[in-house]
Amino acid sequence: MTTVVLIPGLLSDDIVWQPVADALSADFAIHKADLRQGTSIDGMARDLLGATDGPLIAVGHSMGGRIAMEMAHQAPERIAGLVLANTGHHPRREGEDAKRQAMIDLGHESMEKLADTWLPPMVDPARVSDETVMGALRAMVLRADADMHERQMRALLGRPNASAYLGEIRCPVLLIAASQDGWSPIAQHEEIGAAVPDSEIAIIEDAGHFAPVERPDEVVAAITTWIARFR
Repeated sequence: MTTVVLIPGLLSDDIVWQPVADALSADFAIHKADLRQGTSIDGMARDLLGATDGPLIAVGHSMGGRIAMEMAHQAPERIAGLVLANTGHHPRREGEDAKRQAMIDLGHESMEKLADTWLPPMVDPARVSDETVMGALRAMVLRADADMHERQMRALLGRPNASAYLGEIRCPVLLIAASQDGWSPIAQHEEIGAAVPDSEIAIIEDAGHFAPVERPDEVVAAITTWIARFR
């Protein structure tokens, strides 16, 4: 049986992909990635490959999308498909170190302050006042800790340059972008799609960087429709 590997992003956990797990569990084995101890993108990809058997569909959000791409790079023969949501492919950018260090320092000062600073720009501006969405995301961040946040931020700073190998990815790829995602804009997903031989893009309206949490029904529909078609 094909296994769907559900990979969350920075400071994230099972809530990001739970609706997808519920939708696919009747037809696929489900493996929920635990990234709490991970220290590098390539290492987390290697660990997930080692923790699973057989063919995989890797479904990644944000940082998780980078891990999914790295899994396809490390073991292309095992990856039957990729779903890359709200993610990126560029190497470390100029000035990125200082910005991430400031967020690392804020996390060590107070995870509550980090959540209150980091989360609002990550969602559709219209959802910032949505207590259900923001409450769930804030609780998720507070289930993490500053050390985990720092490990993941340093993993992102040391990330592989996925742009260098996108053209080698031969499996079907679904890109999920969101209309209000200022962190990983639609154009960034279009760049990935242009480099990958077999790709399509689904745009989720009225959602930001946390589209799978903001608009779970639309994200589930995009993924299940795509899987049914390419299978």
